[in-house]
Amino acid sequence: MKHMNEKEIGLVPQNEPDRQYYFIERASRLLKERFEKMVASGEAETIYGKEQLEHLLDKKRYGTFHITTFGCQMNARDSEKLLGILEAVGYESVDTEEADFVLYNTCTVRENANLRVYGRLGQLGARKKKYPHMMIALCGCMMQEKEVVEKIKKSYRYVDLIFGTHNIFKLAELVSACLEAREEETEREEAGLHARHRMVVDVWKDTDMIVEDLPVERKYPFKSGVNIMFGCNNFCSYCIVPYVRGRERSRKPEEIIKEIKRLVADGVVEVMLLGQNVNSYGKNLETPMTFAQLLQEVEMIDGLERIRFMTSHPKDLSDELIQVMAQSKKICRHLHLPLQSGSSRILKVMNRHYTKEQFLALAKKIKTSIPDISLTTDIIVGFPGETNEDFEETLDVVRKVRFDSAFTFIYSKRTGTPAASMEGQVPEEVVKARFDRLLKEVQEISAEVCGRDVHTVQQVLVEEVNDHSPELMTGRMSNNTVVHFPGDASMIGTLKDVYLEESRGFYYMGRIYQD
Repeated sequence: MKHMNEKEIGLVPQNEPDRQYYFIERASRLLKERFEKMVASGEAETIYGKEQLEHLLDKKRYGTFHITTFGCQMNARDSEKLLGILEAVGYESVDTEEADFVLYNTCTVRENANLRVYGRLGQLGARKKKYPHMMIALCGCMMQEKEVVEKIKKSYRYVDLIFGTHNIFKLAELVSACLEAREEETEREEAGLHARHRMVVDVWKDTDMIVEDLPVERKYPFKSGVNIMFGCNNFCSYCIVPYVRGRERSRKPEEIIKEIKRLVADGVVEVMLLGQNVNSYGKNLETPMTFAQLLQEVEMIDGLERIRFMTSHPKDLSDELIQVMAQSKKICRHLHLPLQSGSSRILKVMNRHYTKEQFLALAKKIKTSIPDISLTTDIIVGFPGETNEDFEETLDVVRKVRFDSAFTFIYSKRTGTPAASMEGQVPEEVVKARFDRLLKEVQEISAEVCGRDVHTVQQVLVEEVNDHSPELMTGRMSNNTVVHFPGDASMIGTLKDVYLEESRGFYYMGRIYQD
């Protein structure tokens, strides 16, 4: 393996995605050459064992990889893209981190997420000492923080590759660079020369690029996430996302529709439209388009049965969207609407751009227009300056709206956000007491609300064999409630009418409905 010469450099396409397909082929060639050397030397059998090596040779795979995904559904979708590229290069996915190429797609919403990654990196370092050929890569939101990258350069020098959120499409190009660097090190070591480990670092501060039509490998054959936009312009005072995901940029509607049609042709029946704030979709397009208008376009795709989306910001949720949801036969009866706090004073400090009264009015309007809607939310307890009166306002909203469920969080100081330096940080014991009260309230209401469909027949998308009872299948209703019922694996990916026999608080037990 040699670095690209001037002639080769001149052959590299400059336009995307052609450039990346060039590097997919190049990385595949480099990886194959390295693998064949390992097979010839006997090193491959030592690493993989005879059985796995025969499997790789039979499948024409040239190594193994594992992706660990931290964080949100945006990251999960990014990982499907990364997985697709690595498989196109010639790697095979394995279930453990005992792999040739280990990639952490990181999250940085809370600082303890960073600590988890550092801990896992230490364990990987021990493995790399035993198997020096392996490569370790890091990407995602955590890598957008300059101090994180500097720490990894200093304390985890064995890491091979760092890239961020804005250039995941470049993975094949970056893998090519890593393979070249590793071969150069090997050649120097074999010649008795000092071989300094070269870490490949490519983190972009921001971008307006959206690269389409690269390989993607879905986790589920019957459902898929679909990015409709990237970035966030909201700058909530507690949130790091706008700093690591960049400004909002929307995909062209025709590209979204093309992707969904392709997914449907491949067996997908449900899509989840993804964005940090889907309600602001289309504002930066050459021809502006609202999210509601996009939903109407998606609704017309033949063969698509269900449409989900997240996340919605209350300040941007329009009457037009409510009307489209109410009239739709495909949009699922579930809306995640983050409240964060019920106190108008705290909401202002959070930079949320709505009041308690506005949120309550919006929730009422949604429930009136879509009576069977399931409303879920996010709530932060112990935001700086939160008083008992502020917390009681939050409880008041929870009681009035009666959410189907709520993700409740104790405020976590996030370095780099305005809230981290605010005065009035609430004592830990006070926050814990409030959190326990909120959780109890949420769970009691949820147990009452989630049982409302018992003894009715509901359509369920069958998703998997039940983890605990293999004779049961697990699926989801349109409102996102889980249902367990007798069945077999042949049902996975199909929609079944299920009679809900018993409510168990947060899920139902049922049976296939027979006319």
